[in-house]
Amino acid sequence: QVQLVESGGGLAQAGGSLRLSCAASARTFSNYAMGWFRRAPGKEREFVAAISWSDSSTYYADSVKGRFTISRDNPKNMVYLQMDSLKPEDTAVYYCAAHFRLPDVLLRVTEYNYYGQGTQVTVSS
Repeated sequence: QVQLVESGGGLAQAGGSLRLSCAASARTFSNYAMGWFRRAPGKEREFVAAISWSDSSTYYADSVKGRFTISRDNPKNMVYLQMDSLKPEDTAVYYCAAHFRLPDVLLRVTEYNYYGQGTQVTVSS
């Protein structure tokens, strides 16, 4: 069982930045692909970003590419999402996710093994 705890959400103005953090309890954290998803009010959960377990390759949704950066710190069991140039449409609950040895080709489309409770991000115009 892997527990994921997100932090760092809050209120930001359009054009501003926030950094989300996710602490994972996995003993072999380096073997987990990590992702960020979000759910906006009235919408389905969507993929935001992911980072590979094998070589830390990164993948992004088109809507956030060039503005968001995902990274991981394996010794600390942490994954981060740096969000810059925020837009009101980025407002959502953001969820950290983990999946054991998920192939890169599936990072965007798979239902991950574990999800955190989520952290609210609100961007005002």
